[in-house]
Amino acid sequence: MSEEYTPPKVWTWNTEFGGRFASINRPISGATHEKTLPVGKHPFQLYSMGTPNGQKVTIMFEELLAAGHSGAEYDAWLNSVMAGDQFGSGFVEVNPNSKIPALMDYSGEKPIRLFESGAMLLHLADKFGAFIPKDPAGRAETLSWLFWQMSMTPYIGGGFGHFYAYAPIKIEYAIERFTMETKRLLHVLDTQLGKHRYVAGDAYTIADIACWPWFGALVKNEIYNGAEFISAHEYTNVLRWTDDVAKRPAVDRGRKVNRVSGPLQDQLRERHDASDFETRTQDKLEPAES
Repeated sequence: MSEEYTPPKVWTWNTEFGGRFASINRPISGATHEKTLPVGKHPFQLYSMGTPNGQKVTIMFEELLAAGHSGAEYDAWLNSVMAGDQFGSGFVEVNPNSKIPALMDYSGEKPIRLFESGAMLLHLADKFGAFIPKDPAGRAETLSWLFWQMSMTPYIGGGFGHFYAYAPIKIEYAIERFTMETKRLLHVLDTQLGKHRYVAGDAYTIADIACWPWFGALVKNEIYNGAEFISAHEYTNVLRWTDDVAKRPAVDRGRKVNRVSGPLQDQLRERHDASDFETRTQDKLEPAES
């Protein structure tokens, strides 16, 4: 076990402690600088980054468009978390919590702001009547799994991911605690997917769109490089579902939007038109910029 830490009577902010994310973590909210958000031509304006939380919303938009909902056209602006863009005044006006994604819906009489990815998925599902069951029981099941994802995956990202992959020191207790909880969550999902094709039943819903970027990336070793450590191969139903969802063309497109890592052909840093997937990915832009 690590050396025991005795907390002081009153906590004070040590700006030199915090490791990789020390420059963007702070104990207060609000803007740090003035920056107006850009606004494009489409009804929806998304300010995000291609992390698992960001991918939920871009996958949802691409699924809606693929299903024929032309009113779901959107502009996706890159908001660099590591550069601190989430602390710009315009972003904070949309999301006072300064976390990606942030979304403005200009499709109605009055603009609507949305923060928290789960709220965005539910708003869009209800608005377009898609990817959420109409019957009360199916809707309740879908919402239960949506809120399960929203409440539980912080244990994966801020817990397991942070202490296993990012923390400046390895703390045995923290890694043990959050690995255990992550494996428990994987077992919950694996058990459910052993009974149903998709997370909330036999239909593809916003519950899948919410869960896939997190759990799919985890078991495929695309985040935290911890798949072997957590014995991801044990969760055969999660792996089956991950591959099944990945085959959807809209998922393939959505996971590329606002992405700044991985193969250049999988990075569409900003999306303003459907044709951008063919003409504006980084593999097509970087040679001309070099």
